[in-house]
Amino acid sequence: MYSIIRFFLFRFDPEKIHEFTFECIRIAHKIPGMRALLRAIYTVNHPALKRTVFGLEFPNPVGLAAGFDKNAALFDELASFGFGFVEIGTVTPLPQPGNDKPRLFRLSEDKALINRMGFNNKGAETAAARLRFRKKDGPIIGGNIGKNKVTANEDAGSDYLKCLRALHENVDYFTVNVSSPNTPGLRALQDKEPLMKILHELKEENSRFQHPKPILLKIAPDLSNEQLDDIIEIVRETKIDGVIATNTTLSREGLQSANRNETGGLSGAPVTQRATEVIRYLKNKSNHAFPVIGVGGIMSVQDALDKIDAGADLIQLYTGFVYEGPGLVKAINKALLKRSV
Repeated sequence: MYSIIRFFLFRFDPEKIHEFTFECIRIAHKIPGMRALLRAIYTVNHPALKRTVFGLEFPNPVGLAAGFDKNAALFDELASFGFGFVEIGTVTPLPQPGNDKPRLFRLSEDKALINRMGFNNKGAETAAARLRFRKKDGPIIGGNIGKNKVTANEDAGSDYLKCLRALHENVDYFTVNVSSPNTPGLRALQDKEPLMKILHELKEENSRFQHPKPILLKIAPDLSNEQLDDIIEIVRETKIDGVIATNTTLSREGLQSANRNETGGLSGAPVTQRATEVIRYLKNKSNHAFPVIGVGGIMSVQDALDKIDAGADLIQLYTGFVYEGPGLVKAINKALLKRSV
């Protein structure tokens, strides 16, 4: 069924279809009984799927990656499709429109997307206001935070702190995004010195709250092994709670689609292997010292199992959800359950 729907949806501009799909999901959930029906179709409930990671209990290990629900507008509704957790954002302190359109491109022949969205969002305060209406039985929510485009790198720490303060009471964990390729200069913050400074400041501020929240770092797939060694050392020294591996890539190796030369971050099947390699390297080199959420090119059940076998404690989907639909979430959870019982 989803392949038929996708055939028609993929005839139109991807960003407009994203907005259209959002509205359809919102309207559908206003129909009495629709939420319960979708959960009955897509959710796999079983104690064997539960995971306790960085102090949080996840009903299952399959999450929705940041970028899909940038403004915390639809997190409860999206959880109806079987996700164990939903990551909102990336949010910045101030609202910003993002980069000029068009800025989202399908690469259907490669089962991929290229985006140069540029952290378009309505700001951390808007996201926080929406998250205040979270249901007690709703999904675990991660808050993916970044800096505004106009903020100089030397002042970036201030932006991350503002986002942490705004969202702290309304998210379950934080993801520090210094790895998007679509904000000029942002990836320079992955260098050891500026990254250590930002993470130390966030850890210190986090400790001032009555209930500190886990802080994770999202990294690029384009880092060398030497840079990954630095990441392991940074996690050890700052004592943050884990890593999300990986964000989108700048590589265009082996692409066939007409849009392959568009600038921006590439996600989907071309990232699958490298993201899995990064997960395995981090876990093995660190002797499994910290949790890793695996994301990048999970387009099938086997891709998900490969990430988990490489050491991922949890996984996230984005492009795979676009191409394969919510049935992929259910299929992964069923496969994991079959392994466990």
